[in-house]
Amino acid sequence: MGPHIQAFFDLPTNTVSYLLGDPATRMAAVIDPVLDWDHRAGTADTRSASAVLAAAEAGSWHITHILETHAHADHLSAAPFIKARTGAPIGIGARITEVQRIFRPVFNLEGVAPDGGDFDLLFQDGEQFRIGNLDIEVMQLPGHTPACVAYRVRGGNEAGDEDVFVGDTLFMHDYGTARCDFPGGDARTLFRSIQRLLALPPATRFWMCHDYKAPGRDQFAWQSTVAEQRASNPHVKDGATEEEFVTFRTARDATLAAPTLLLPAIQVNVRAGRFPAAESNGVRYLKVPVTASAGAVLD
Repeated sequence: MGPHIQAFFDLPTNTVSYLLGDPATRMAAVIDPVLDWDHRAGTADTRSASAVLAAAEAGSWHITHILETHAHADHLSAAPFIKARTGAPIGIGARITEVQRIFRPVFNLEGVAPDGGDFDLLFQDGEQFRIGNLDIEVMQLPGHTPACVAYRVRGGNEAGDEDVFVGDTLFMHDYGTARCDFPGGDARTLFRSIQRLLALPPATRFWMCHDYKAPGRDQFAWQSTVAEQRASNPHVKDGATEEEFVTFRTARDATLAAPTLLLPAIQVNVRAGRFPAAESNGVRYLKVPVTASAGAVLD
């Protein structure tokens, strides 16, 4: 029997969260949980994360880990909410410290530990841990951000097939790859990270963090394989060169608008989903850095 994998799709942010469990021990992890955030009203809700917890309770799953694939720029993390209800630690790639250093001066962030201390677990490349009888290997895959990781799941599957939660490094095989124009991102680095994934056995299953429905596809999808990616991914299929990818990705990224939730998401997610402390009036605030165009008067 293979691992239990249950997906939860959040349409407003096109994000997929997962409940990953070992059927033999009922131990489980939540991967990339979403906080429901109304950007216009500045209100947060936990209905999406509560749905994950409800599924865990219904299946008698004991959540032992909360795993982030990176500091997301398109949604806010619900990791603290799940941690408060389960006691599970929050893990992320160890290079989150670089992301924190990048964004600390941008937002004049206070209370963000430079050593990644807002997270409970900082994973190195190749580090392994267990969820019940499932062996989890961390793959550092920088490029989209410096701290991107994938979680490679082994064990619990008699056929020997593996499952990899790839974060934003890859999208569906009919859609492509992640952008690289965020601070600390790099197209050449992303191409090399993707080659690590594509070198895995052809039957390896990839689980995406997002889907936007490629042209001609009517349904959202979030599961692919190495073989499908190598055969069909328009950006990195077999035969694509590093130079071609860098040229394409750089030109493409220059046309992309900033994600709608970029500013609130980064401030919260580099804190492991924690909001800034309340100010003297009891209200929490997120910041919007202001850049004045030539001739603008702000005073």
